Amino acid sequence: MTPARLRIGLAVCLATMLLAVLDTNIVSAVTVPIARELDPLHGVDRIPWLISAFSLAATAALPLYGKLCDSLGARNVFLGAVATFLLGSALCGAAQSMEQLIAFRAVQGLGGGGLMSVTMVVIAQLKGAGQRGARKGAGAGGLVAGAGMALGPVVGGLLADHADWRWIFYVNLPVGIAVLVTSALALRLPHHGERHRIDFLGAALAAAFSTALLLVTEWGGRDYGWGSPMILALSGGALVLLALFLWRQATAAEPLLPLTMFRIPALRIGFAVQGLVGVAMMGSLVYVMIYLQLARGIAPTAASLFMVPVALGIAGSGLLTGRLAARGWPEKASVISGTACAAVAALLLSANDAGTGLWVVRAELLLLGAGFGQTLGQLIVLVQQSAPRHQLGVATTGVRFFQTLGSSLGTAFFGTVLARVYAERGPGGSTSAIPALKGEAHSRAVDAFSSSTGVVFLCSAGVLVLALLLALRIRADAPTDAGRKSVRPPDDAVARPREGTDHHVTGPARPDPAGISRTAPGSPPRELP
Repeated sequence: MTPARLRIGLAVCLATMLLAVLDTNIVSAVTVPIARELDPLHGVDRIPWLISAFSLAATAALPLYGKLCDSLGARNVFLGAVATFLLGSALCGAAQSMEQLIAFRAVQGLGGGGLMSVTMVVIAQLKGAGQRGARKGAGAGGLVAGAGMALGPVVGGLLADHADWRWIFYVNLPVGIAVLVTSALALRLPHHGERHRIDFLGAALAAAFSTALLLVTEWGGRDYGWGSPMILALSGGALVLLALFLWRQATAAEPLLPLTMFRIPALRIGFAVQGLVGVAMMGSLVYVMIYLQLARGIAPTAASLFMVPVALGIAGSGLLTGRLAARGWPEKASVISGTACAAVAALLLSANDAGTGLWVVRAELLLLGAGFGQTLGQLIVLVQQSAPRHQLGVATTGVRFFQTLGSSLGTAFFGTVLARVYAERGPGGSTSAIPALKGEAHSRAVDAFSSSTGVVFLCSAGVLVLALLLALRIRADAPTDAGRKSVRPPDDAVARPREGTDHHVTGPARPDPAGISRTAPGSPPRELP
């Protein structure tokens, strides 16, 4: 690709990621107006499904997107995902009932799952995984995604106050059409793969497992007790589906998520760290908002502005990390410092009470964002550099899959912790009753709720410490001056004849999980006379 097309491609990818992540989080700020208009009697009860429909569909489709990228090419899959997302957005804006909106959100989620994962594959292929351009692009993509998570509620609140709620969906159309047309005309990607059989059975098992697991986290402790027959049946079903999925991946000729990838330490640990970061990040952001509204009495729209320091921290540290990476700073160091920084921020948040200064809270959120900003993009780069070239799509979407699962599990786990601690320390009743309490009962409830959220943030800090310990075990090679990983050729490397010529080529050999030595990506061959 020409430099101009490369810049256009990167800009399109970043705009697409921002669009997808904003849409994932923007709905949370306008759920009440939506419920009041579409179903005044029962709409509030269906709000969890309105939010879950998108994440369920996106998570279920993620493994399939990775295999499709490696088989059909990232560009074709990218265009299909954008088109599906736009169709879902248009249908959501035109919905006339809560049932229709929930169904159309699932359609939107099918496309949104591709936007959030396939875009990272496109960025990696624009200049090749491990090269400087891809490193900067993936890092920028990670910080854009994090900033979108933080700013989504802010944008949603502004649209809810100054426009109709349907515009949170309609606003996607002009931006998405521009992305679709520009990508179709300017995006040219190398396609190294060949036509492969798609493991649709494996995709169905993965979708069923992730759906069952997310339903357990959505319903458990809220709609059904953790020991109820429904939750026990869903949990047992999830375990059976996981076992069937692993069996299918071990026996399929072309598995959806090759288990051989987990033999590569950087991939195995990278997936685990990304999942734990997802647990801590989503849990922290969600319960900071709840703390501000219930313990501090701040209105929802005003509380959403407290996410701005998080976005600034993510953007600032992400840009700094990208510059350091371009000068040879290893990704492992960024992941370690980022998880450590976020753990300290979560620990500071756990010490807050109903009288903590709001500027102190903002400073803690800035530090939290600075930690996540160092981690988000660099984990993706680490995974992409460690994955075999023909499995780049699967590895990249795998990162997103584990992060999404971690986010959902974290939100549910922290919600259970909050409810149980408040039940022990509070004056009785649920947290929803706090605004209606008066006098001494209200003061006791606020103090109990503040200490309960402190336990939540303490758990988040513990999760991040575990992620830090895992990050310390990542094995990473020292980068070269060109920004690529340097891999020393094995001692028995020999010159190999180039196919169709009498010349020989040599290059640094890259170890393959299957035991096949191949030339490292990004290392040009040298001809020998």
